[in-house]
Amino acid sequence: MKMIKRINRISLVLLLIAALVASFFDWKKFPAGILVGGALALANLKGIQWGIQGITDPEIASQLKGRIIFFSLFRLLILFIILAILLYLRLVNIWAIMIGLTIVFVTIMIEGLREAKFL
Repeated sequence: MKMIKRINRISLVLLLIAALVASFFDWKKFPAGILVGGALALANLKGIQWGIQGITDPEIASQLKGRIIFFSLFRLLILFIILAILLYLRLVNIWAIMIGLTIVFVTIMIEGLREAKFL
């Protein structure tokens, strides 16, 4: 739980810095795309956390295994629909979304490696 909070905190700071830097360029949609990509990645991380907690808790896992699988697939469908709508309406830039997703992904990897060193 502490690791997820640390990932959220670091990712938010990095996303805001990246959006601020991107706002100095001529792209109007680029900073918003970075923030949207990061927000989707952080929301997905929270969904993964709920799914793993549901699987690892024996009481919940025995009762809700089917629901956990359904909500995991449903979460991915919702993320895909949100991305498709945003890109179809051209509200954000695809490269900016990728940058936001990458910032969160790299933060997860670095924090995971840092946590693994202490084990």
